[in-house]
Amino acid sequence: MDQERWTAVDRYFTDLLVPPDSALDEALKASAAADLPAISVTPNLGKLLMILAQIHGARNILEIGTLGGYSTIWLARALPRGGRLITLEAEQKHAEIARANIDRAGLSDVVEVIVGKGLETLPKLAAKGAGPFDLIFIDADKPSNPDYFAWALKLSRPGSVIIIDNVVRDGAVIDAASEDASVQGVRRMNEIIAAERRVSATAIQTVGSKGYDGFAIARVMG
Repeated sequence: MDQERWTAVDRYFTDLLVPPDSALDEALKASAAADLPAISVTPNLGKLLMILAQIHGARNILEIGTLGGYSTIWLARALPRGGRLITLEAEQKHAEIARANIDRAGLSDVVEVIVGKGLETLPKLAAKGAGPFDLIFIDADKPSNPDYFAWALKLSRPGSVIIIDNVVRDGAVIDAASEDASVQGVRRMNEIIAAERRVSATAIQTVGSKGYDGFAIARVMG
């Protein structure tokens, strides 16, 4: 199996199960036109996030890492009437593109984009009494993953679900001697999760148009 086959299979399932959507398509086009990194979740994973949020009945969602707002739109569409989503983005340029994409999708009234480094904005959220969040999606700078997970726990409740993207790193996650800060950030987070008695967690490997990676999912137990 190679990247060409993985991409073809992704395209097959996307064409079959993820119908064309103008708001989502335009979000990707606008992000590309603005030279944002091409690291948004795939359509299949975006829809999975939406389905997981719907299954969980999430009314209050936190996203750490907005980029162009593609995953934000998927998650916000899972919200019931009266639900809210807060998404944190470090880069002003990315946040502006995301706000335009979210507005085009008709979701500005339920999504708040906060600009600033996550490790600076998360304490402010906690101080304002934000949360607890029913679902938290972490998809930002990987070296900070241990701290993001710690804040996710603080802003959660028993029953909250925490999803962390990009935890396989093309298989490099098993290399304890890796000099890649992103790999080490993921490894430290995984070790924290493994030792944390308040959560039940697992991780899934994936292959697709974005290569070989995966995500972790944890449920807060109490």
